[in-house]
Amino acid sequence: MINTGKHIHRRRFLKGLGVAIALPMLDSMIPVAFGQAAKAAAGKSALRLSFVYVPNGIVMDNWTPTTEGANFELPSILQPLASYRDQLTVISGLTDHQADALGDGGGDHARAGASYLTGSHPYKTGGSDIYAGVSADQVAAQHIGQSTRLPSIEIGLDDNRTVGHCDSGYSCAYTNSISWQGPSTPLPPEANPRLLFERLFGDFDPSLSAETRARRAFYRKSILDGATEETNKLLGQVGQADKHKLDEYLTTIREVEQRIEQAENSPPPADPGMEKPSGIPSDFSEHAGILYDLQALAFQADLTRVATMMIGREGSVRTYEQIGVPDPHHPLSHHRGRAESLVKLTKINTYHVQLFSNFLKRLRATPDGDGTLLDHTMIVYGCGISDSDKHLHYDLPVFVAGGGGGLKGNRHFSVEQNTPITNLYLSLLDRMSVQVDTLGDSTGKLEI
Repeated sequence: MINTGKHIHRRRFLKGLGVAIALPMLDSMIPVAFGQAAKAAAGKSALRLSFVYVPNGIVMDNWTPTTEGANFELPSILQPLASYRDQLTVISGLTDHQADALGDGGGDHARAGASYLTGSHPYKTGGSDIYAGVSADQVAAQHIGQSTRLPSIEIGLDDNRTVGHCDSGYSCAYTNSISWQGPSTPLPPEANPRLLFERLFGDFDPSLSAETRARRAFYRKSILDGATEETNKLLGQVGQADKHKLDEYLTTIREVEQRIEQAENSPPPADPGMEKPSGIPSDFSEHAGILYDLQALAFQADLTRVATMMIGREGSVRTYEQIGVPDPHHPLSHHRGRAESLVKLTKINTYHVQLFSNFLKRLRATPDGDGTLLDHTMIVYGCGISDSDKHLHYDLPVFVAGGGGGLKGNRHFSVEQNTPITNLYLSLLDRMSVQVDTLGDSTGKLEI
């Protein structure tokens, strides 16, 4: 017999005018039970699945470990992950065959982005008749998305155009989206931190005009102000440990909100030829950091369990002056073997991994049930192109971070030649209890 007693519902929100703040896992959400087994089951943490995509290939000589098994030596690009190697699995040899031309000529960047999570060869068109496949993240969202407020979130650091030509006759939808809800339905990533923040924590009312929403935001100093009464009421119902958790959680929300406010009020870039969209930080590191933190908050509050993040769209021409690389990324990626170009590309690749390591730091520092968010998350980091100069789609740069689903880290292993990357996704979906027989060009589950 179990005495549930009084406890807080896992789906409780702190609500107010224009506010709906989900809560993290609290001790008070676990019913009082006679027996540790029942208590453990009630407080069991959900698994999260995330995909982080980087554009324009990788300098593979500085990415691929020279030995396999445990305690492999981290190459230079992966050095920022040294503190997380216990929850890091590097996989060599995976292939995205559907990104190959297959008779369609140029367009490797478009095909790489569109096929990376779908395992499907995109139909070559610059018009509205786009067609790819359903992506791995959306397969997960369709099976488990009903358990959370948002089935999935799609994030990116570039604009999200889905019309026009972007690569050798391919629609921009292919280069700008890795997440596909259906073969003809790409999900453009959100690049504006304010819009993502409001989607996560605002009680969005589509009937309100943009002017009314803007006026509410102007008079409300913080989104937390709208839930003050609900917050105080909750604090009177929970124990000291939960009060501490709530304080840390709400403080983090406010800190992220303040960073977004600073970005909205920041001066435009020094480069007069580069326009900064409203609300998007001029500093790339800050932009990425805010979006990573919002993803972590979404996982912490169980607003969603599925996410994708594009560090850049395929063919990105972003420059990285902050790390001493003023050259546009895509032209630089056609390095022709030049040592100077390879050094610059390695800097970009390492910089992206460094930003990702900050995300892992946030996840590891966030308690979640009987562990941390990192313990309960599986994150695939990679790209649909290996050698950027030759536009190769085999031996892809891929690693999986986190301990979700019982993943064991501190490993590097190679797979058989021509193993589809979708085999990896099938295995991760299986750990999410999402049972599907195939995904795109998959041939079976990968032993990981």
